[in-house]
Amino acid sequence: MRTQKMEMEIVNPNCAGIDIGSRSHFVAVGQGENDVKEFGVYADDLTAICLHLKSHDITSIAMESTGMYWQNLYVELMKHGFDVCLCNGKFTKNIKGKKTDVKDARWIQKLHSIGLLSSSFLPDETTETLRTYCRQRQNMIALAAEASHKMQKYLKLLNFRLDVVVNDICGQTGMAIIEDICKGNLDSEQLAEHRNGNCRKSKEEIAKALKGNNRTDYLFGLKQELDSYHFYQRKIAECDKQISAFLKNQINTDPKKKKLKTADKPHKRVNKNALS
Repeated sequence: MRTQKMEMEIVNPNCAGIDIGSRSHFVAVGQGENDVKEFGVYADDLTAICLHLKSHDITSIAMESTGMYWQNLYVELMKHGFDVCLCNGKFTKNIKGKKTDVKDARWIQKLHSIGLLSSSFLPDETTETLRTYCRQRQNMIALAAEASHKMQKYLKLLNFRLDVVVNDICGQTGMAIIEDICKGNLDSEQLAEHRNGNCRKSKEEIAKALKGNNRTDYLFGLKQELDSYHFYQRKIAECDKQISAFLKNQINTDPKKKKLKTADKPHKRVNKNALS
């Protein structure tokens, strides 16, 4: 049986494909041997890529969303007025065989030229900025939680079973006791005086739970983790301040958003044992 060669229609004639890398980017403006050129990742190199594409009358560019490496190049290409198709790497997988950066760049260019690549969703600048702040805040919360878990570990090693007598060691009662321990006060009865009125356990039971072995190495570790916890709490507060200022600025610049108001929340009981 005679095989027939099937040609696909070119949808994007003036297109290029870019293989994104951590140390270099490969730009393909066609399928020829001399149509692929390697560039660096510095700011001047990104500008050189744009000038190179303009010299070949390129209007549309496809590239993979590889890690974080695509972001600066994407911004530079958009500044120069290119139509950028940022696609998921699973849509640009080549057939099995010897993979090279040059072949990948050509393959991306070929797929884009026949219209087989679809662009990923990208949020606008306002949403992206807010997302960056919120993600940083989430990271700080995770680190604060990790420091809290390590504090609990050192308390158990010291045989201070604070986790048995209070629900949350980072609450008002728990933090007051931990801070007093880190200041050098190891008297169980004096530590029990930090009991808040909402705490269900009595002072006597708290005092029983705070008779430890007083090992200096574990006390040192506890102090370190307490300092870390306070540090991350300050960073969370800074993130909250930044997010609040950013949102206020966005709302005040838009008259329609300024008129919008959220419904009043129902009254909730205040947890007196929580940190203010």
